[in-house]
Amino acid sequence: MELGYIRWDVSPELFSLGPLTIRWYGLLFALGFLIGFYFMTKIFEREKKSIEDLNQLFYHVIIGTIIGARLGHCLFYDPEYYLSNPFEILKIWHGGLASHGGVMGIVIGVYLYSRQRPGQDLTWVLDRLTIPAMLGASFIRLGNLFNSEILGNPTDVPWAVIFVRIDMLPRHPAQLYEAIIYALIFLFLLYAYWT
Repeated sequence: MELGYIRWDVSPELFSLGPLTIRWYGLLFALGFLIGFYFMTKIFEREKKSIEDLNQLFYHVIIGTIIGARLGHCLFYDPEYYLSNPFEILKIWHGGLASHGGVMGIVIGVYLYSRQRPGQDLTWVLDRLTIPAMLGASFIRLGNLFNSEILGNPTDVPWAVIFVRIDMLPRHPAQLYEAIIYALIFLFLLYAYWT
């Protein structure tokens, strides 16, 4: 029996333009990067760091995130398939990113960036990058909600969500819990940085 649970049957696709499909996940992923870049610009300006250095950091973070998230998905979740079909790893448009792989990719990207840019200490960069990364993580978890991914355990709490495309069990909206926690951490870190 369904009580007043929230029914979630939203398409993961926002719209299509011919063969190109724009998905909520991709849009939120990109927004996380753009808003993160905005906050990092303010941080670099406040600390009188070069915007050219920030641009290079941004490239390293984007490339590190995408490569790390893709390899994380392929090697953690289905290594036999991807090691047997290595060219499938390149087909990122087929989906499959892992946030823990993305984090590892960011750390490697920032490490390479700090080695190439004099005066850009690894810990300094990671400390500041953590602030917008929390907001980006929040956006990504909202993307997981649109994909009906990262489901919580079945429950009977009043705010339970039924993910219609997956099953008809009322579940904890684990993606929303994480999105809220990441957003709160972002606000705390932002406040701590600016005060």
